[in-house]
Amino acid sequence: MDINSWSLLFPNQPRLNGNYFTIFHQNIRSLREKHQELLSHLFLKLPQVLCFSEHHLKASELQNISTDQYTIGAQYCKTSHAHGGVVIYTHNSLHSAHINLSEFCMEKDIEICAVKLKVQSVLCIITVYRSPSGNFNHFLETLDAVLQLVYSPSLGIIICGDININYLVVNEQRKQLDNLLRLYNLVGIVDFPTRLTNTSSTAIDNVFIDMSGFHDYVVMPFINGLSDHDAQILALRAFDPGQPPGTKFVRKLDQHKISDFLFKLGNESWPSIFNTDDVNFIYNSFLNTYLKIFHASFPLTKVTSQSKCNQWITVGIQTSCK
Repeated sequence: MDINSWSLLFPNQPRLNGNYFTIFHQNIRSLREKHQELLSHLFLKLPQVLCFSEHHLKASELQNISTDQYTIGAQYCKTSHAHGGVVIYTHNSLHSAHINLSEFCMEKDIEICAVKLKVQSVLCIITVYRSPSGNFNHFLETLDAVLQLVYSPSLGIIICGDININYLVVNEQRKQLDNLLRLYNLVGIVDFPTRLTNTSSTAIDNVFIDMSGFHDYVVMPFINGLSDHDAQILALRAFDPGQPPGTKFVRKLDQHKISDFLFKLGNESWPSIFNTDDVNFIYNSFLNTYLKIFHASFPLTKVTSQSKCNQWITVGIQTSCK
């Protein structure tokens, strides 16, 4: 499927033109058995960094997950309680360094990990999860200690995660967190819902960036139906770490895949659509289910094309074509 076809079929999904450095975050509500399907949902140019909160896995399980083209840059796994956990994957084309934050982690209060990347400048990417039942004051104090440890005027800091503070409204917890982050020139930029239910619409997942260092960026939701939290994608312009020449990702459409797609659509019961009268919820539920089936039937596959060297194309011909 080419870019134009994608845009026509899924106008609500992000399309990026130009060179961007992209970071993907989602509260995935268990990464188990979702990692391959997840990659097939992403747009044709894969993000350079994947961040997940609530991966729900033990350390041994996380290491056994094979994620094509990505390597675990940093992680935290719970040992005493179920669920939770954070992990950062970096693309194999990048060089990343793990920042050890294990001493700051306290289950439910704050689960955090971080990597440092050298792209065109040095970036520090932090992923954090705070349980709604955690100690908020301890979360603030620990986050402050982490930022004191990693902060440098020449370092671009990006925080993403599920902090369970609704940024669609102004409340006391949001004020306290904003006041802390302003000390490090960090600002929350997610202004759209990241979790929709029958009774609520909240932005409890967020991305915080250094406003002095990042001037040209795009942040957008990404709906893939793999969790009750929608993903967020941060795209920073003027970052182009490059990718292998002649490599691209395509969706192969043949009669077998189309038949599989139609069969799965025909056998879907659509329970979340027929059990409510909320039009917005019905639309989001339909789109989530439809996209999940589409990406499962037409996964992205990597193809490598051989570059052709046409020696007969002279400098004069190239100039005339321009």
